[in-house]
Amino acid sequence: MILLLFVCGGTQMWAGTKMNERPKLVVGIVVDQMRWDYLPRYYDQFGDDGFKRLIEEGFSCDNCLINYLPTVTAIGHTSAYTGATPALHGICGNDFFIDDTRVYCCGDTTVNCVGSDSKKGMMSPRNLLSTTIGDQLRMHTDFRSKVIGVSYKDRAAIFPAGRSANAAYWLDAKNVCFISSTYYMNDLPDWVKAYNNELKKNKKAQELNRNIGDEPL
Repeated sequence: MILLLFVCGGTQMWAGTKMNERPKLVVGIVVDQMRWDYLPRYYDQFGDDGFKRLIEEGFSCDNCLINYLPTVTAIGHTSAYTGATPALHGICGNDFFIDDTRVYCCGDTTVNCVGSDSKKGMMSPRNLLSTTIGDQLRMHTDFRSKVIGVSYKDRAAIFPAGRSANAAYWLDAKNVCFISSTYYMNDLPDWVKAYNNELKKNKKAQELNRNIGDEPL
């Protein structure tokens, strides 16, 4: 798994901004199951405005290691964005036990789905014990900044964004739409509704519905 932070100040990469300038946008991208050595190994196959730009104009932290097991989605995403291990951030699996009860990592029966009638929206970061990059950004700006998590999987959208995120959106494959939960909002923004309307017309998205259905993401 590799974490990429794309920091933009105007049209410049982070490496080209001055230390006293605050970037307007920070984009964190997690590529699941991507090893660090894939960057130099496949360098000649990357596009000029993609990984090559990140490598040449950004920073590469080659010797970072967070010593944790197992390397499942929830732990990996949470560890990458908190810099902590499961013993500290509290997410020790995609599923684990709390007081002898098996729970899904971001399952939360106190919230409801926003965007569809599916139980896939009953999710939140309540089981997360430590702060993420997103939480620190919110606190640093006295909560004036906006932090949003978006992913195909609920746990990949929720945990990197943190407990104080403005929003998190993930895919409800059965209903072919992006959803959220009442932990964040009571209604989807208009731009998400508009995107969902277009998504329902997408043939590839319809195939995803047929292939996945109610299977866990």
